[in-house]
Amino acid sequence: MAKAEASVEELASMIERGELRLPEMQRQYVWRSTRVRDLLDSLYRGYPSGAILLWETDEAVPLRAFAVRQSANPYQSTRLLLDGQQRLTSLSAVIRGEPVVVRGRRRPIDLLFNLEHPDQLAVVTEVEENGGDEDAINDDDDGELIDDETDSTEDELLKRFNKMTFVVATRKLEQLPHWVKVSEVFKTDNDAPFLKRAGISGFDDPRYEKYSRRLARLRGIRKYVYRMDVLERTLSYDEVTEIFVRVNSLGAKLRSSDLALAQITAKWRHSLQTFQNFQKECARTGFDLDLGLHLKNLMVFATGQSRFLTVGSLTVDVLQKAWKEACEGMEFALNFLRSNLGIESPALLSSPFLLVVLAYFGHRRDYALNNDEARQLRYWALAANAKGRFSRGSSETILDQDLASIRQGGAVSELIDRLRLQFGRLDITAEELEGRNQRSALFKTMFLAFRAADAKDWRSHLSIALDHSGVQHRLQFHHIFPKAILKNRFTAREADDIANLAFIGGKTNRAISDKAPATYLPPLVEQLGEAAFAAQCIPVEASLLEVENYKTFLLERRKRIAAALNAFVGSA
Repeated sequence: MAKAEASVEELASMIERGELRLPEMQRQYVWRSTRVRDLLDSLYRGYPSGAILLWETDEAVPLRAFAVRQSANPYQSTRLLLDGQQRLTSLSAVIRGEPVVVRGRRRPIDLLFNLEHPDQLAVVTEVEENGGDEDAINDDDDGELIDDETDSTEDELLKRFNKMTFVVATRKLEQLPHWVKVSEVFKTDNDAPFLKRAGISGFDDPRYEKYSRRLARLRGIRKYVYRMDVLERTLSYDEVTEIFVRVNSLGAKLRSSDLALAQITAKWRHSLQTFQNFQKECARTGFDLDLGLHLKNLMVFATGQSRFLTVGSLTVDVLQKAWKEACEGMEFALNFLRSNLGIESPALLSSPFLLVVLAYFGHRRDYALNNDEARQLRYWALAANAKGRFSRGSSETILDQDLASIRQGGAVSELIDRLRLQFGRLDITAEELEGRNQRSALFKTMFLAFRAADAKDWRSHLSIALDHSGVQHRLQFHHIFPKAILKNRFTAREADDIANLAFIGGKTNRAISDKAPATYLPPLVEQLGEAAFAAQCIPVEASLLEVENYKTFLLERRKRIAAALNAFVGSA
């Protein structure tokens, strides 16, 4: 294996000119803006940033597109990037000032540089235990519910940002003179525009030298040198795939589904496009699911279990047959969710593993269910979703238990029995709601139950939905007792209690702002009637709307919510 070196600037140019390509085995670009921010901070400080792994070959290897724009490859041989895609894509986009393509959409990586950053490192990086890069950059959470308030004040946030060297851009920070756009700095070697904007008019300004030195250091990231390991031309694609899997397995940099994709595409050439085409079909119906879930579903239909341990031993014929069946199963699952459960978005699922169970069950029943089976399957799916069956313990172990029951010919009642074994009673109690917040699986079921009760926005009278157009109608979860009036009297956990949350449109939410419910609710009740609030289980008795009776309000609403959820989920 040969050794080489190249600067960030040289590597970005190689990507732009099409000299560096991605093999089909590579995962998609997934880094969040915060990961790019931290990478730039590391390079700015000269910290180590790992090595780059390349393979130069004349073989006609299936490719996938970079997330940044590339020219056609003018060379006969191809340099393939095996390790370092996330880093180099991010750096190329920032240095060139170009957006990245994430899930078919072009999105900018907007970062700001703090000319007044502390000399010493002041903010310690927070490590995310799940790896932190499962989602796309600048993820705007399409279909998700938006909170009505932030936990930190603007002053608190600004104090934190001023301790940082790089931040993800916000409109307010962009307006401050000592924050500059990183991509704009890389576009020119002229400091004058940035110094002038910061209010520096001459050499005698004490900030002149400091800011100029820092801008030069920022541009110096372009000269940061990466060590490159280059694999021999004599290696076959299969051997390179094995190296790719081993390298990425050692550091747990990739998920098991990403490693499985490499092994699958090595033997089933050009299969990535086949997988992505079906992924896009599902997205067009409202279910933009991670490719890893589709691959897990493929494994289930190929082996009867969900883990990727045996993927390397599967033949192309087995994979192709299983993929065809897996697509049919997923189509059934999505149709069942929409038609029988009223779930039209993955945002309403506590775990996408529910889809895999539904897909496999439909397949094993040859998609012929009687009325009783369909009713029981609906109950199981709603109860499992509300209780968070695959959100506790080893989710893959739990999934494989359900799959084993189905594979062995078990009825829906066996799935229900397993659920009861996990949680005990399956009805939802008021006590179970206590202390839960918007991240709870029960919160998603609460939305479904309220929508089924024909809950509407209190101003527009539009039925609550995740896909309303326009900012003013986009659904938010509203704190009935706003956090501002609960502050210093109740804990943040108590303020965010699931029984203090309701679903309304953005404009209605902003009109209410931080008014007390004793002020804003009575006129609304008089105008709309109590039924409008009963649909969301909101008590409107005057005594319960006073701040001093907040905990009594929560107790009463929990009872009503529990009753509504049980009525919606039904029974076995």
